[in-house]
Amino acid sequence: MSNRRTFAIISHPDAGKTTLTEKLLLQGGAIHLAGEVKARGQARRARSDWMKIEQQRGISVTSSVMTFQKDGVVFNLLDTPGHEDFSEDTYRTLTAVDSAIMVIDAAKGIEPQTRKLFEVCRMRSVPIITFVNKVDREGRSVFETLDEVADALALDVVPMSWPIGMGGIFEGVLDFATDTIARPEGDSREFLGKRDAKGEGAPIPAEVAEEIELAQAGYPEFDLEAYRHGDLTPVYFGSALKNFGVAELIDAIARFAPPPRPQTSEQGTVLPERSDVTGFIFKVQANMDPQHRDRIAFMRMVSGTFKRGMKLTPSGLGKPIAVHSPILFFAQDREIADTAEAGDIIGIPNHGTLRVGDTLSEKNDVRFTGLPNFAPEILRRVALKDPTKTKQLRKALDDLSEEGVIQVFYPEIGSQWIVGVVGQLQLDVLISRLEAEYKVEAVLEASPFDTARWIKGSDAALKGFADFNLSNLAKDRDGDPVFMARSAWDVSYQQERNPELTFSATKER
Repeated sequence: MSNRRTFAIISHPDAGKTTLTEKLLLQGGAIHLAGEVKARGQARRARSDWMKIEQQRGISVTSSVMTFQKDGVVFNLLDTPGHEDFSEDTYRTLTAVDSAIMVIDAAKGIEPQTRKLFEVCRMRSVPIITFVNKVDREGRSVFETLDEVADALALDVVPMSWPIGMGGIFEGVLDFATDTIARPEGDSREFLGKRDAKGEGAPIPAEVAEEIELAQAGYPEFDLEAYRHGDLTPVYFGSALKNFGVAELIDAIARFAPPPRPQTSEQGTVLPERSDVTGFIFKVQANMDPQHRDRIAFMRMVSGTFKRGMKLTPSGLGKPIAVHSPILFFAQDREIADTAEAGDIIGIPNHGTLRVGDTLSEKNDVRFTGLPNFAPEILRRVALKDPTKTKQLRKALDDLSEEGVIQVFYPEIGSQWIVGVVGQLQLDVLISRLEAEYKVEAVLEASPFDTARWIKGSDAALKGFADFNLSNLAKDRDGDPVFMARSAWDVSYQQERNPELTFSATKER
């Protein structure tokens, strides 16, 4: 397992994350042709973006898993949605990784969503390698970018490479480790493998040479322990589109990124060296193969050696299930996995028995923690265009809430179900997937509620609250009681009136 590297790529939308994902797969030998996301026709379909809405808009809206091997190291790459409207999916994905690559646009620097995702990584002490992308275009000064990463994210920064000019005067990237310069070639000015030793080939402009001297003298040396502790980030410069800096990035993940890390559970820390198999479900995806209406639960292996056909007990079920067809992923392509080690991500086909947050184990003596649901920021009622399709709608909403795309609330009074999301784009995905995957046409209508809170307390306290507030109560898909509030003031008022109850904006799975 020490040769496993399980990592995510995080960024603001349009920083070049999906392009970088493809180039990492290309360098790793996992694909032989890079299809640009914004190209036309068939070439448009980036391997990690397989949903219809992703292909139409050229964005990632669901996390996907890709496994590849290079030089004896197994890389498990989790591509996450960049758009803030899918932050829940991204958050849960980050619980399953041991490190992350943070992609920053050289012209724009740190953008709001990058900062949010970084905070999630910090909470979990996930070590981060920074990749400053698009240096072949006009961008800000290198020092300005480095200072922003250091100041805004409170991280020590160590440049591991340096761009020789930017935009129209871009002449390559100097790698400090090898003291070689990767040079652009041909009309498209891509990196095609030509490297000059520093001092050979075209001379480095005087002002850039001065910057490099300053950087090497002024920034600290790379400290592996500080990086793995989440206090320091090595910074690489390059262009994913033109293939600069990608090989160095793979090398950095192999050399520096940590192998599988221990995970916290209700029973204490579970080490990857533990002999029996344990793991947790961090994502469920329906209809990756629409023809078969499949449901795949993504499990992060925490310990042990999994063998195909093994029986594991899900914490939510209590009785063992045999895992006959575990899957290794390459985006939506897949192959049967005979074995898997700590750090690997395997897919388990199931029919609704496995849920996000479930722990799977051989002995059923452990339960992993830390996969929360967040209170929705937008609530909408769902209205069917064809009332005869109520059953299909219920099935679709259950499936999609199981995935974490939406949350569903069933009001105690009234028949119209309410969906809750973190961002508007999730609603677009909901309508698109209802139509494409379930053949259900629906519209979303305004809801009288503004937000939701999970409520907990004694049975007597809950009953007393329900007697006076039944029109504001709903159940989530687990059957837990939820207070549907018309405003933030409403939440505060009820908290004051009912001190024996807790009104929570998160719910741990």
